[in-house]
Amino acid sequence: MTAAYIYLLIAVIAETISTTALKATEGFTRPWPSLVVVIGYGVAFYFFSLTLRVIPVGVSYAIWSGLGIILISLLGWLVYEQMLDLPAIIGIALIICGILVMNLFSNALNR
Repeated sequence: MTAAYIYLLIAVIAETISTTALKATEGFTRPWPSLVVVIGYGVAFYFFSLTLRVIPVGVSYAIWSGLGIILISLLGWLVYEQMLDLPAIIGIALIICGILVMNLFSNALNR
């Protein structure tokens, strides 16, 4: 695994932690979760920018989005006990499929 993919993984994990903590901020009225969100997004965008030196932005963002959807859904279930019904699961799967199709088969990202 190249450094760029490690940076991307760090970015995805930081973004996932930040997004999960965002609910706990209660509109940025709670300082500690708010600090986690701000620092986490800063780390996420910094490492994502390092990723873009090597991996094309479309591919990077597709991986970021796909992993983010999966991880946020999983953490929503584990941390906040948010259940997904079958239509939600199918919708998430379709989003991931769309991102994969776009990045694997489309030439639009190479322009």
